[in-house]
Amino acid sequence: MKSNSIYITIIMKIKELQLLTNNLDKTEAFYSAIFNVPVIQKTEKEISFSIGTTDLKFILSPVPKPVYHIAFDIPHNKLEEAFDWLSEKVSVLPVTPDSQIADIKLWNAKSIYFYDINGNLLELICRFDLDNQSEKPFDASSVISISEIGIVTDDVPALTKSITEKYNIPVFHKQPAQENFTAVGDDEGLLVLVNQNRNWFPTNEKAQSYWSKIIIEVADGSVHEIFTGAKS
Repeated sequence: MKSNSIYITIIMKIKELQLLTNNLDKTEAFYSAIFNVPVIQKTEKEISFSIGTTDLKFILSPVPKPVYHIAFDIPHNKLEEAFDWLSEKVSVLPVTPDSQIADIKLWNAKSIYFYDINGNLLELICRFDLDNQSEKPFDASSVISISEIGIVTDDVPALTKSITEKYNIPVFHKQPAQENFTAVGDDEGLLVLVNQNRNWFPTNEKAQSYWSKIIIEVADGSVHEIFTGAKS
């Protein structure tokens, strides 16, 4: 299911993602069970995992119920296997009355959505324009990276302009910029900018701004830190 389009990819990869949580122990139990990944580091205030090529850190916070949207890339030929694997562990969310798999035609991708123990909206996504197929039976180690993080703002166009100019990252060439939704980056790494209170697809959950620290690597090899929201 390859696209015939040819384009120059401006690489942006998410190297590390730091998020807030109200419960480190439950977070550890969930990610250890679902992704079967070892804990890199754990203290009384934070816990870190390595999921594919991305480090994921949760920091204990008194902020009530901080929730985020995160997407994980999986091999593009493993959608059915991933669905079977995931549905044995969690409830897969419906995207239509008849389907639990989202067909994102504009992006040439398909996705499966579910919640973690904190209420974060997680997504396994197959991007058919990436050369990342695998012959190994799908399991937790098949997850390639975190490829998307949602960033919530009061002014999507202004934040888009700031990020594209500061880090030389383009608006995603497959998704025209909109007033309330713009993706910045490429297939391997996207910052998904949305307005406050916009529904996180495929749910009725309203997007809210919470603190995060996003460490990205861009095309020239430089590494940058992006902060969102307020930490407390």
